[in-house]
Amino acid sequence: MNPHAYAELGAGLAMGLGAIGPGIGLGILIGKALESIARQPEVAGDIRTNMFIGIGVTEAVALYAFVVALILVFVAK
Repeated sequence: MNPHAYAELGAGLAMGLGAIGPGIGLGILIGKALESIARQPEVAGDIRTNMFIGIGVTEAVALYAFVVALILVFVAK
């Protein structure tokens, strides 16, 4: 295999594996936030605010994987 094929394979693996963690994390995060809002509706605003902060941090991991994949495709040849 040539180096370009390795870069393409690495980009696919980086994006694929880099999306698994945030996907699982978001599912757990949102599920637990909804569960806690259902248990204590009076603090829904605080829970929602913390949930959105957590979503942003979790999505950053997927964006890092996307950037690595783009670097492998367009720069590493």
